[in-house]
Amino acid sequence: MTQILTSPDGTPASRFAFGTMQFGGRADAAQSAEIYAACRAAGITHFDTAWVYTDGRSEEILGQLIQAERDQVLVASKVGYSGGAGAGNLQSQFDTSRKRLGLDCIDILYLHRFDAETDLRETLSWFAARKAAGDIRYIGLSNFAAWQVMKAQMLGKEIGVSTDILQPMYSLVKRQVEVEILPMCADQGMAVAPYSPLGGGLLTGKYASGGSGWSSGRLSEDARYNSRYGQAWMHDTARELTVMAQARGVDPATLAVAWVAAHGSAPMPIISGRTVEQIAPSLAALDLEMDQDLYDAIAALSPRPVPATDRLEEQEMGA
Repeated sequence: MTQILTSPDGTPASRFAFGTMQFGGRADAAQSAEIYAACRAAGITHFDTAWVYTDGRSEEILGQLIQAERDQVLVASKVGYSGGAGAGNLQSQFDTSRKRLGLDCIDILYLHRFDAETDLRETLSWFAARKAAGDIRYIGLSNFAAWQVMKAQMLGKEIGVSTDILQPMYSLVKRQVEVEILPMCADQGMAVAPYSPLGGGLLTGKYASGGSGWSSGRLSEDARYNSRYGQAWMHDTARELTVMAQARGVDPATLAVAWVAAHGSAPMPIISGRTVEQIAPSLAALDLEMDQDLYDAIAALSPRPVPATDRLEEQEMGA
């Protein structure tokens, strides 16, 4: 059974999380406050940030916004994206994150990415010590391959800890997690909070429409995102999703987020944006009814990844 994460007051985590990567960057303090209020009004309790986001402003702004209701929200941050996963670097970044957030305890702390240069036992031992001390409530891993997660699970048994939540990339145009990561999380009882359910903005439809949004989005401004979502078939999928959404009278972003959330492993997609207007279609996905026919129709818009064993006959049989 997938683990149910809770806020400090015992409230189960909301079906979606909100990622504050743009707080203090594309979203100034006032816009961030409006976004936070809109998320809370929609029932969002799970907020995600990281030591590395917007040079610390993301954590600072989020910390200010949650002060009046700290126990009602689930706060996640990440360390180790830069500087490695050694205990010293993790502790330094963690201490800074707690200061920025104004928290003694961060609910979920992720290792932001796998570090092949550091003994994973050292990393896990540090996480175990922080959890035992009450400095964190849940241990998370981000951007890990399935074998790396299971290595952590194996070594964690020796130390007495396990991974509570995983944060992978997942969208209609990035489906590799369906092969091993999502089934693994279901098997291991890990919660899943996938990021980029809109494919870096590609699945909002603004790029497919060729409108003014093209010049102001990540795909046009960030070479990394342009490369990540630059394949022709991905843009074809976005256009087809837009047509399907228009026929149903909904926003393509609403379909894209609802589709991710409807996977059998019960992911909690991390939505994001820089204005209240921009996040509205993603929040609307909370109320969209995703039946099996609609789920299958959306899934058919992009290639299904091959089985882990590469036995294509298994895919055809639904194995």
